[in-house]
Amino acid sequence: MATSAASYKKYEIRKRDPYPKSAALLVIDMQNHFSSIAEPMLPSLRSTVDLCRAAGIPIFYTRHRHRSPEDYGMLGEWWPGDLIIEGTPAADLLPNIGRRDGDRVVEKNTYSAFAGTGLEETLMELKVEEVIVTGVMTNLCCETTAREAFVKGFRVFFSTDATGTSNRDLHEATLKNMAYGFAYLVDCSRLKAAFSPKS
Repeated sequence: MATSAASYKKYEIRKRDPYPKSAALLVIDMQNHFSSIAEPMLPSLRSTVDLCRAAGIPIFYTRHRHRSPEDYGMLGEWWPGDLIIEGTPAADLLPNIGRRDGDRVVEKNTYSAFAGTGLEETLMELKVEEVIVTGVMTNLCCETTAREAFVKGFRVFFSTDATGTSNRDLHEATLKNMAYGFAYLVDCSRLKAAFSPKS
């Protein structure tokens, strides 16, 4: 469930555009497990990926999976019987998300893309100062990753139309929280305008 550009603007508190030379795109958990949630926002996600790629922004795809009960953590208690197990079709990235061979895949086993993955160190090596957060689920892995990025000192841009979750209330609650204290809200049209050559 994504939110249209018209409806998210009521949540905006601050406006800013990403700077392509210091930004990275994070595409969170676009996997078969979440296909029903991902499908409605796929056009916006693909547009975002294409815009970022054309602007020379590095793209990172995360893949959530569990290898054994030892790495379930609290997710084993919270989502029993609904975990994504390594080696199953549910763990595979969706085929139509714009991924190319050179794009990095970050393997994770909790909500945050930063927890034990080396993502922070890789971004720092690339001199990335800003992250654009897209993917699923808006209120879980996307929100947790965005909050942690903010705490780690990255400027955060959160997509309103290239994120999705199970219902509109949860999606919009995250947008309110992000806009209030963690992230600048963006959508495809804002990114297109920001990345267009200025005359």
